Amino acid sequence: MNVLISNASEKPIYQQLFDQISAQILKGELPSGYVLPPIRQAAQELRVSVITVKKAWEELERCGLINTVTGKGCFVAEFSPEEMLQMRNDMILKQMESDTSYYKSFGLTLDEVIELLKKIY
Repeated sequence: MNVLISNASEKPIYQQLFDQISAQILKGELPSGYVLPPIRQAAQELRVSVITVKKAWEELERCGLINTVTGKGCFVAEFSPEEMLQMRNDMILKQMESDTSYYKSFGLTLDEVIELLKKIY
């Protein structure tokens, strides 16, 4: 598990954790059965609060990306390639919906958004 926390980011730290770990899971970088570090250990290594890590782990579990076994730890859930692709696409679409609302608030058309995306992609 490789996570970089930015205190300068507008995103809350728990969201940064969730985003990075979920992406690693859905790209197959963290395979099924991979054991996430215990919450206290992760908090210490990342120099964040236990509550922050706990919130990220809870969100990962709520989304079905990890399973918690009391007394044993948190494990990456098992997925078929099709399930991973569907989960990835669902998460991306959810983010795109949020982004689209933001672009619309500026009155941008789809063509204008595409042109802006071409500049950074």
